[in-house]
Amino acid sequence: MKRREFLQLTAISPLFALAPNALAAISTPASDWRTFELTYEVDLSEQTAKGKIWLPLPSTAGDYQRVLSTHWRTEVPNAALNWDPVYQAPIFSAQWDDKETGRVVAITTQVATRNRPIAPAGRLPREIEEAALYLQPTEHMPVDGIVSETAYKIVKGIESPDDKALAIYDWIVDNTFRDPAVKGCGLGNIKTMLETGYLGGKCADLNSLFVGLARAAGIPAREMYGVRVAESEQFPCLGKSGDVSKAQHCRAEYFSQRYGWVPVDPADVRKAVLEAELAVTDPKIMELRKRLFGYWEMNWVGFNNARDFDLNPKASRPLPYLMYPYAEFGDTRLDGRDPSSFKFKLSSKEIDKRS
Repeated sequence: MKRREFLQLTAISPLFALAPNALAAISTPASDWRTFELTYEVDLSEQTAKGKIWLPLPSTAGDYQRVLSTHWRTEVPNAALNWDPVYQAPIFSAQWDDKETGRVVAITTQVATRNRPIAPAGRLPREIEEAALYLQPTEHMPVDGIVSETAYKIVKGIESPDDKALAIYDWIVDNTFRDPAVKGCGLGNIKTMLETGYLGGKCADLNSLFVGLARAAGIPAREMYGVRVAESEQFPCLGKSGDVSKAQHCRAEYFSQRYGWVPVDPADVRKAVLEAELAVTDPKIMELRKRLFGYWEMNWVGFNNARDFDLNPKASRPLPYLMYPYAEFGDTRLDGRDPSSFKFKLSSKEIDKRS
């Protein structure tokens, strides 16, 4: 196989996500970091029409996730790593002409993570400027109408933005539920959820609802789309290793003037309630609920914050998010929520476990 390889080393700072050209050597992660190797294997040999594929890749984020290297193998000449211009989401893409063969792609990323608690007080000016983007509405996440009305009812009488965020978090945990019948991670169409009163869904639904309500309350917030890569120390249902082709998971965070970006995950509280078969009032759930307001267990790797955006290079239409592989061949669109029909596998392997 002809090899086309891109090797990228990032600095310790989050410059990889913000400025793709600012690449430098990175030091060996300290003892509280874990290193994972994620590998996509994609076989599109059954597709004969002209087409493209887009794969979400991990990004360096904050002081809890560092991309160490990325490389790929494919015969196709039109393969590249791109970033969308709005959210700087890293996207691997490849393009085939009508009769071009070699529709097999393997791409591997090494990424280091460490558990993410709430940060100490004190924020950088760049973070404050960055937060402004995450007050804006998107197609599936408006901040007016019923979203604004619901947010107002939840935070009425509360002064502190951090207390408002906690009130929204608690409202999500108390009023939503995980619906296992929803395909993949859901779509996060929060207006429809509120209008119909059906507050069931999966992580992209429940955590997008947190984000939309927070924005409507004047609090910058965003989703982070990614994938579980290792077993969980909290609940077995909150982890996955090996074949993680169906282990995608969306998380959320809001911006605090005191603490910067604060990690939250109300959707995983509801997942634990359902899959561990425990009541919301069970002490184990109560402990998890308290922990996941201000904490991410980093047995998970984040891809991007992109929402209702154009891929780079552009697809036939914007996507609500990029957490799964996506491909277009003529009029055929391949759905990454179904790995067997898409013909892809995403594997995770811990390569440098440190205690």
